[in-house]
Amino acid sequence: MTLRLEQSLTKLYHAYHNDLLEPECSCGCAVGNILNRTDAWKHLSDEHGSLNLNYVGKVHEMLGRTFGGYKPSELLLIENTFLEACGYQTPLRHNHKKPANPTDKDLQFSGLCAVASLLCAMDNVPDAMELNNIFERENDKPRYSVDEILVA
Repeated sequence: MTLRLEQSLTKLYHAYHNDLLEPECSCGCAVGNILNRTDAWKHLSDEHGSLNLNYVGKVHEMLGRTFGGYKPSELLLIENTFLEACGYQTPLRHNHKKPANPTDKDLQFSGLCAVASLLCAMDNVPDAMELNNIFERENDKPRYSVDEILVA
């Protein structure tokens, strides 16, 4: 497992199990959490959930800059994947489809499983679905510790 994958999954694990995942918030969404609950990444695109880099995003991409180990285009893909798997129509707009309860754990679980699979594919790590158990809950608590899963 690559360092960026391990760090990203650990951050998403903590966000999910500590109720810090907020899909519509640039700091609390999947990418916001991967980037330490910051929203600077939102300046890479003009719309939350879009796959289109704006001028700033294109410049960063062309200069080879990364954020949390990810290129700007990868960050947009991660966020888009998360939002769509959570039931959002992207990019986020007031008149686009969105889930009735964005903080629903089952909904977020679906989004995080899609993101875990994508992150694994980005780093050529096989068996992404086996990692999805880091987001499983039992009696409203994490079923596994992130260390048990990422070390295995």
